[in-house]
Amino acid sequence: MAKARTIKNICCIGAGYVGGPTMAVIAQKCPHIKVTAVDLNEQRIADWNDADLDKLPIYEPGLAEVVAEARGRNLFFSTDVDKAIDEAEMIFISVNTPTKTYGVGKGMAADLKYIELCARQIARVAKDDKIIVEKSTLPVRTAEALRTILTSTGSEVNFQVLSSPEFLAEGTAVTNLHQPDRVLIGGDEDADGQAAIEALIEVYENWVPRENIITTRVWSSELSKLTANAFLAQRVSSINAISALCEKTGADVDEISRAIGADSRIGAKFLKSSVGFGGSCFQKDILNLVYLCQHFNLPEVAAYWEQVIKMNDYQKHRFAKNIIDKLFNTVSGKKIAFLGWAFKKETNDTRESAAIYVADELLQDRAEIHIYDPKVTAEQIYADLEYLQVNRMSPHSCHSPKFAKLSSDEIRSLVTVHDDPYIAMQSAHATAILTEWDEFKTYDWQKVYQGVLKPAFVFDGRNVVSKVELEKIGFQIYNIGKG
Repeated sequence: MAKARTIKNICCIGAGYVGGPTMAVIAQKCPHIKVTAVDLNEQRIADWNDADLDKLPIYEPGLAEVVAEARGRNLFFSTDVDKAIDEAEMIFISVNTPTKTYGVGKGMAADLKYIELCARQIARVAKDDKIIVEKSTLPVRTAEALRTILTSTGSEVNFQVLSSPEFLAEGTAVTNLHQPDRVLIGGDEDADGQAAIEALIEVYENWVPRENIITTRVWSSELSKLTANAFLAQRVSSINAISALCEKTGADVDEISRAIGADSRIGAKFLKSSVGFGGSCFQKDILNLVYLCQHFNLPEVAAYWEQVIKMNDYQKHRFAKNIIDKLFNTVSGKKIAFLGWAFKKETNDTRESAAIYVADELLQDRAEIHIYDPKVTAEQIYADLEYLQVNRMSPHSCHSPKFAKLSSDEIRSLVTVHDDPYIAMQSAHATAILTEWDEFKTYDWQKVYQGVLKPAFVFDGRNVVSKVELEKIGFQIYNIGKG
């Protein structure tokens, strides 16, 4: 077997939600390794380097402390991609792999253009042997495409390609990185491939027990990431399907979750009913899985996983429709307050947030939406709604094809973003809770009640507030999965 290299210099292409925190923790736990995260987004790098740690481009509990410990010692953020590639012995690729919005596989397949650009840049710059680590979530056999590009330059540089997908939950990413359930590394089965795997194991072993590191073939590693997200999303869609039945029968979805979660064969995680899952991974990865199954002529398998997405879309549509129905079948000209815009608490990530789609459906009826989120900027909220209009024709959203496109001016005339939740709710016809921020539980709901229009409606899409307590105040409250 080829001898494993001792890694002294790592770079990561992409300083986003995965690359930034991952490199920060590697640098913290491996002070003997120089770690550089590079990105072409100059503002993002400036924010990572800002002396004010409150200005980091990503909000994650504990991340600021990790960056403060390692930055300037052995953790660096830069826009000089070529220099970082040249100096590194191990290169992580952690760039965006969105769902394609055009061409073959539109609305389903992963768009690998940024991955290909990375591979071509590495091939152009590299002068000595490199270990390339796929960190982005990628379709099966992407490593093969990477290797083809890297080895087609005619140079004598040896490239080994590993797959080591992340299994981070936003809001707990630093904890997940410090104490991972497992680290997965896939690589080639020949001597050079195994040596590359061992080199990456040695990096992780600085803080991760060896028994928590799983090694596989590279293809198994790539597919494991898609499968893990599909299974988790499936659990959310399953309990959300039951929530609709609960509302019709008078059952309580939280009681059902506790009852079935106590079964050791099922477990309690990811059985929290809500307005729908969001984030950068679940929908994208399931659609990618559906596309792969269709490509390999497995229509029954594709249809099975596609139903998970359809149920998630149905849950968001059902929530929005309930608001319209209860507000006397129209929200035109009515003020609807949104508490929360991020797809989950403890993050400022809004990708595929349920709030975007619920807002879009209400805007179709010309509701006036007033939004408060403690971590999401107004610029991001407007960008989310405008991006949805551009990519409205996805065949896998129950919202997109049938709705008219809204102009930027229309959106900005109907949507107001606040930095005070009480002002957002003042004189509102209804309040909708879209993110499970803990602070929403602590609000003075008696004060809120006095300032809103009557009847006072609350639509709790995350089952955050007490139905009993708000009803005592005088609210008409509608929870997910509670009859």
